Amino acid sequence: MGITVTPCICTIQRFSVQYPVLSVSSQIHVNPLNVLFSCFCYRFYFQNLQQLQAMRFAVAEINGDSDILPNVTLGFQAYDSCNVLHLVLKGALQVVTGYDRIIPNYRCAGDVSLSSMIGPSVSTHSILAPQTRGPHLDYPFISHYATSPLLSNKREFPSFFRTVPSDIFQSKGLADLVLHLGWTWVGLLAVDTDYGQQGIHLVQQEIVNAGACVAFSENIVTSRPDRNAPHIVKVMKASTAKVVVIFANSVDLIPILEEMVKHNITRILIASDAWSTSTMASLKTFSAHLVGTIGIALNSGTIPGLREFLNTIHPSMTLGRYWIRIFWEMAFSCKFIDDKNQTGYLGNSLKECSGSENLASVQNVYTDVSNLRTTYSVYTAVHAVTKALEDLKNCKYPQGSCPDIWNFQPWQLLYYLKNVRFKLKDGREVYFDKNGDPPAVYDIVNWQLSPNGGMQHVKVGSYDMTAPPGQVFTINASAIIWTSAERKVPISVCSQSCPLGFWKAARKGEPVCCFQCVPCPQGEITNQTDSFTCIKCPWDKWPNSEKTTCLPKSVEYLSYEDPLGTILASTSVISSLVPVAILKIFIKFKTTPIVKANNYSLSCLLLVSLSFCFLCSLVFIGYPQHVNCLLRQVTFGMVFAVCVSCILAKTIMVVFAFMATKPGSNLKKWTNPRVSYVMVFICSLLQFILCITWLSIASPYPEQNIETQPRLIIIQCNEGSPTAFWCMLGYLGLLATISFVVAFLARRLPDSFNEAKFITFSMLSFLSVWVSFIPASVSAQGKYTVAMEIFAILASSWALVVCMFANKCFIILFRPNMNSRDQLIKKGRGTLG
Repeated sequence: MGITVTPCICTIQRFSVQYPVLSVSSQIHVNPLNVLFSCFCYRFYFQNLQQLQAMRFAVAEINGDSDILPNVTLGFQAYDSCNVLHLVLKGALQVVTGYDRIIPNYRCAGDVSLSSMIGPSVSTHSILAPQTRGPHLDYPFISHYATSPLLSNKREFPSFFRTVPSDIFQSKGLADLVLHLGWTWVGLLAVDTDYGQQGIHLVQQEIVNAGACVAFSENIVTSRPDRNAPHIVKVMKASTAKVVVIFANSVDLIPILEEMVKHNITRILIASDAWSTSTMASLKTFSAHLVGTIGIALNSGTIPGLREFLNTIHPSMTLGRYWIRIFWEMAFSCKFIDDKNQTGYLGNSLKECSGSENLASVQNVYTDVSNLRTTYSVYTAVHAVTKALEDLKNCKYPQGSCPDIWNFQPWQLLYYLKNVRFKLKDGREVYFDKNGDPPAVYDIVNWQLSPNGGMQHVKVGSYDMTAPPGQVFTINASAIIWTSAERKVPISVCSQSCPLGFWKAARKGEPVCCFQCVPCPQGEITNQTDSFTCIKCPWDKWPNSEKTTCLPKSVEYLSYEDPLGTILASTSVISSLVPVAILKIFIKFKTTPIVKANNYSLSCLLLVSLSFCFLCSLVFIGYPQHVNCLLRQVTFGMVFAVCVSCILAKTIMVVFAFMATKPGSNLKKWTNPRVSYVMVFICSLLQFILCITWLSIASPYPEQNIETQPRLIIIQCNEGSPTAFWCMLGYLGLLATISFVVAFLARRLPDSFNEAKFITFSMLSFLSVWVSFIPASVSAQGKYTVAMEIFAILASSWALVVCMFANKCFIILFRPNMNSRDQLIKKGRGTLG
């Protein structure tokens, strides 16, 4: 059975190696290297030699275990492709045909069964190489490094498997990494190969779908010696994005880094798996620009016993002798002088390689087994093929249904390879999904400077698609070092985050990540940063000053506890005592001429109504209950109607009394006091009818007003019908106007104690107060509207008291000589209303 592997040893990037054919005997067949060396490989990678030795170690480990494939010995062949496509195809054809010839669609080496091919490592090569098999030679290909999503298409690549996840998962992981660290404004950079273009396209899709934005997207042009670096760095310099996701390999990245150093540009680089753990010595030159780099890498693993096995190689070995001698010269800075300049390396070395150098004392990429990634993938591929062979050998179907382990068809092994499921020594479970892909598990690594000044790849998290929900993506942000001294996560956004109380308003013609922060409108809040909309507070709540939370609105009404309410209530009560005091004076001095001349009964009724006018303002103070709302305006309207009706009656009676003194007048009968009572009754009755109609049709009721002052809940009385209210107030104005006009016309009547001029002043004051109330009440809000009406009630009541009774009380109390019949006769005859 044969296994073919393709890591890379001696190419510009990697070297393709083939490990076929393990026969029933223990003999290992190695194809002469010059068969495939039609080009010169000018760069040697230690890590690829390590992968070849891991392949050897896995085969030796399997052959040494009697419980695995007993009586069967695995062998392999290795081919170096120098990472050149036509050499990859040539190697694939040769291993299928036989050891030393190429015949398409034909297998010449009948004595040794070929089981599979491990490789190639490059996605493009992996896409083309399987096409060389032919329709009847459907050998499994297992790549340890090809990650292109195209290879998951089982219709196109039915026999392709890989021990590394598809770039679909890597791209999602890179996008999740960017978003997890809060970067919403990133640049994208990708090599112009299938690997780079497909990978970066998936990253862009994930980033955009998550609501982040791409500042720029540029290609590394591999056909140009400078890789288009000047243009790329110019774009990076002009962009405000501080984070750049790079889907490329380390070789193509070097010109970009050189140009960044030239222009002194530093960015946080996000690495794909192709260079996230690169050990290229040339990258150490850019350590100042690479420290802080974070990326996704193939999941690392451990291979017990590998370190000791790696130290067993020696230049005298037959297997891979050419590669080992190159490694030996580079590792020990010496040269084998017995060769005819075979390697071409270290021509200026002054030391000769003796072969006795101690490899165990060397610390380099080859001997480092602390973080095995690609090497572990090669090791896994060998064991996967072995497990499939073991399952094929142990087939339990009836005789004739199971394939023969010594002579099976490729498609028969393919069936078992699709269904392998086993665990390696370190506990990792290996299996393939329906697309031939393994479980997607990655390490998140951070590039940090080691104490000796070198670059180290520190694992800071993981991306495991097999983990339970919520544990797929884990990262220890505190372990990340972004620069040589700083641990704080850098910021890469087009616009700074909008704080609480603001919302993001997009800028016209720019990506959604470019926005301006706008304060929330009145009555709305945001309780999280970077909110796209504001939340409207409930009707009974209002935002705090920062607009971050909704607080209960303050309830406002004119209460007795309120200082303003207390003052108005006290003034009302005290003022109501003044008419009572005047009434007592009138009762005490009711027999005096001045009291008799002012219609004693009507004056008493007026004083009582004035006292109620002061007291009716109390109904406006306190929490507006339903009863309060029903009665306060009606009470106000009725007591003022009685009050103004009394003054109107007094005014008319003054006129009648004067006119009745003329000879031949028939008006004497109208000077009877009952006439004035009838007038008061009729005028008050009209107001009563108006109020009853108001209460019947649209009565007042308490309400919570949130419109006048949105920050407050104003508890107020809705008047029900504003028209009815203004009709009631207008009727009072009509009565007062009639009284004013009549009194004004009668102000010069030659009667003693003539009240006409006092009524004129009282009605003028009364009307002035209520005319002023109209604009004041419209402009006032909340409890101040009620306070304005109370003030108008008190002011107008005081105007009537002062104008109507102040002069009379002054005469009664302080000028008694003027309160006499002689004084009345001296001034003239007459009886005042």
